[in-house]
Amino acid sequence: MWELVKAGGWPMVPLLLLGVLALAIVLERFWSLRRNEVLPPGLGQEVRNWAARGKLDASHIESLRANSPLGALLAAALEARNRPREQIRERIEDTGRHLVHRMGRFLNALGTIASAGPLLGLLGTVVGMIQMFLGILDHGVGDVNQLAGGIGKALVCTATGMIVAIPALMFHRYFRGRIDGYVIEMEQEAGALLDSLDGRPAVMAAANKGQTAEPRRTARA
Repeated sequence: MWELVKAGGWPMVPLLLLGVLALAIVLERFWSLRRNEVLPPGLGQEVRNWAARGKLDASHIESLRANSPLGALLAAALEARNRPREQIRERIEDTGRHLVHRMGRFLNALGTIASAGPLLGLLGTVVGMIQMFLGILDHGVGDVNQLAGGIGKALVCTATGMIVAIPALMFHRYFRGRIDGYVIEMEQEAGALLDSLDGRPAVMAAANKGQTAEPRRTARA
């Protein structure tokens, strides 16, 4: 393993550093984007119960804001509850943009690693090939097997760049998709809270998930 690293030359050093950084970002995002941390189960229902009982004092809202990204979004809606619905929705959208940016932290760096890895690996290969051909120019072709071995060593950088870039790209897309899914669910919870603040009976009934009601059947003539 160490022989391959030495064969790749100095470009292997930044490639290995990028690989370690990508691994650290992936582990950190897996920890930060756990579902229970972003969308605590039952939080939306609990907040709607607060609204129904009128427990909307500043301490409740502040504790809700610090709870999770979903809590921060619902807290923004509750703070603007006395304003017109459109203004509340604007506040929710503005808060949502900040939350998406926070949940996507380090993902731009992960995407940069996915793009830079192959290029850096190709650079290392090109540098190795140039050094090899300069040696041929000075000392002649020599042994063909040795020449083939030199080409193989030069390609180590390209392989390493791919090894770093492919997982980084896959995890970048995976985390983006996970965040998009969270955003959709957060929007649904915020919409349900808005409707409950409006006192719409249909949504209030839907908010009480523990209660089940038989659907009405309309007879057709």
